[in-house]
Amino acid sequence: MSERVRLESAAIAPLRYDEKKRTLDVEFRDGNTFRYVRVPEFVYRELLKSELAGAYWNASKDQLST
Repeated sequence: MSERVRLESAAIAPLRYDEKKRTLDVEFRDGNTFRYVRVPEFVYRELLKSELAGAYWNASKDQLST
């Protein structure tokens, strides 16, 4: 599993992506943490690059499973 990555985001705290399992653990600033499964690597990469990570995540997450 990869290291936790901190984003400069008002909504998202650290996240972690596991390339082998294709899981993404997203920790939110309100303290909630969710694990999403079958996350394509490009979604993770785009999330890291996004200037508005929270907005990108809100647009992408409904297509994923928790």
